[in-house]
Order: sequence, then C-alpha cells, then structure tokens
Amino acid sequence: MTQQNTSSSFTLRAVGQVRSALTDLATAPRQADEGAPPAWLDFDPAVADALAGIQPGDEIIVVTWLDRADRGILANHPRGDASRPRTGVFGTRSPHRPNPLGLHQVRVAAVEPLRLQVDGLEAIDGTPIVDVKAVLDADVTRR
Repeated sequence: MTQQNTSSSFTLRAVGQVRSALTDLATAPRQADEGAPPAWLDFDPAVADALAGIQPGDEIIVVTWLDRADRGILANHPRGDASRPRTGVFGTRSPHRPNPLGLHQVRVAAVEPLRLQVDGLEAIDGTPIVDVKAVLDADVTRR
C-alpha cells in the first residue's frame, strides 16, 4: 500500500452563494429538518453550463464551505450538550472541523438562469457553494 501525503493543500473556488433568510448562525437550525426555510442558490456565470439538466423536483446535494466555522476544533460535545460525551468532529455533524464542508441534501423547487430555489437548506445567507451533485436513484441512466 502506498502512503499518500496527508498534508497536501487544495484549492477550492466558490461556484456560487446561498441566498437565505437565515442570517444568524446562533439561531439557525442545525439540520434541515429543524425548520430550515427555502433558499436560493445563486451561481457564477462561469458555471452556467454545469446547471444544465437540473429540474424542479430533482434531489441534489449542495456542498458548501462553512466559512464561519472554527477550523481548530477537533472534538466537542455533540450539539453543544455537555451531558453527552466529548466526541471527535469526524464522528459528528458539527460545522466546526478542520475542513468545514457542508453537505445538504435538498429538493429543487424552481430553476431560473443561474439560480436554483431549494427547499429546507440550513446554510446561512452568503455561504459559499463549492459543488452540487445529483442524488442518484433507480434511474441512474439520466445522470
């Protein structure tokens, strides 16, 4: 087995931004099923062709860069509950982690040029979008 260099750095570039009524990290839902509102995903014109084929009703995974996260936190009490055992962040959904990528499975509600409206996104307004992936179902031939 070849050992890879784990200290490599990578460059990500935002392909868009979240536009949401959520503006305060402290009061935002932690998960989509905790009252996350509809939101818009606004995309850079340079990636317009990447949006081709996305339709209302599609389920997608939005990958965000949680730019307000504390990258120095490696362990915490899940959901900030001190009665729960301290756990490494790789075993939690905490936004605070060495590489704060957010994964959000959402349903597309509307499609406009360079914009997608999605249901139930818990990301804060202005959060950078780094990628979007289709959720595969039994009809994988379409993707």
